[in-house]
Amino acid sequence: MFASMEPELEQLPQKAKEKHAESKKFFAKLKKRPPKDLDYVMQELHHAEFERTDCLACGNCCRTTGPLFTNADIERIARHLRMKPATFIDKYLRIDEENDHVLQKVPCSFLGEDNYCSIYEVRPKACREFPHTDRKKFHQISNLTLKNVAICPAAFNIVEEMKKRLKI
Repeated sequence: MFASMEPELEQLPQKAKEKHAESKKFFAKLKKRPPKDLDYVMQELHHAEFERTDCLACGNCCRTTGPLFTNADIERIARHLRMKPATFIDKYLRIDEENDHVLQKVPCSFLGEDNYCSIYEVRPKACREFPHTDRKKFHQISNLTLKNVAICPAAFNIVEEMKKRLKI
């Protein structure tokens, strides 16, 4: 990990915890009455944040959480690694409590010390979409977002900016 992100990452879970009740209340209001332009606002906030944020300087998502692997992800990644899907599953995945394929362990086996992903071009859909802050109908994933703000500094910043911007 690059030193520049260390203090921020160490403080992030506590900062997210301090803002949790406020954010939860905000998302409850958002769910009841989502602004018509919410998707547009979220796209704008997401793109602005990722102009400033370098995921390679962080990599916390890959070190601390495991994505869900769809059957399409498994097929694509196994083909890329020149493995049979069953071999890929045995080597890297397990079934979780919700009966989904997830990583056997974190940090992710495909994460390099430089925070580069060795399967980036074929990474799982969940990785491509993380932290899901530019997703359509954003108000429907508030529980996921409340978890992600404790993992991803960019998600935290986007949510804080969204609370200022929307004033609901």
